[in-house]
Amino acid sequence: MPKPAPLANIAPLIVTVRDQRVILDADLAALYGVSTMVLNQAVKRNQERFPKAFLFQLTRSEWLNDLKSQIVISNTRGGRRSAPYAFTEHGALMAANVLNSPQAIHMSVALIAAFIRLRETLSANHVMAKRLAEIENTVLTHDAALRDLYQKIRPLLLPPPDPPRRKIGFKTDD
Repeated sequence: MPKPAPLANIAPLIVTVRDQRVILDADLAALYGVSTMVLNQAVKRNQERFPKAFLFQLTRSEWLNDLKSQIVISNTRGGRRSAPYAFTEHGALMAANVLNSPQAIHMSVALIAAFIRLRETLSANHVMAKRLAEIENTVLTHDAALRDLYQKIRPLLLPPPDPPRRKIGFKTDD
């Protein structure tokens, strides 16, 4: 029985498209040990199992422009005639069920674990960002209070004014 790939090998294959974390068909096919054509044919034969929430095809703009910043386009991707399909977490699991091979089943477990790990990481980042905002708000509140306190104490820190002196000389009533 093949051992699932480590999460470190799978996580870089998951990219964000249309605000969803997905894995592209070529990468999913490689993980499942089949060709991209075999994967896409299995999906087309079982279209009722792949609603739009599970699978969508990238636009040319998404494929050529948006993903260049997220992935390195290899020779296997450069020669495509059509834009790749993007499988969401549930779509990737459904693809394993459609392929029904031992490697696809084992790899789907590792793939789902990678999606879960990414979700946990993003959640932790969200929690840290929220906490950082709270700390920043507290610091700003404290800064304002310290500024007010400093303005009230500052006159006390200045040397006392010189006492009034008696003027020397004659006083005229002009």
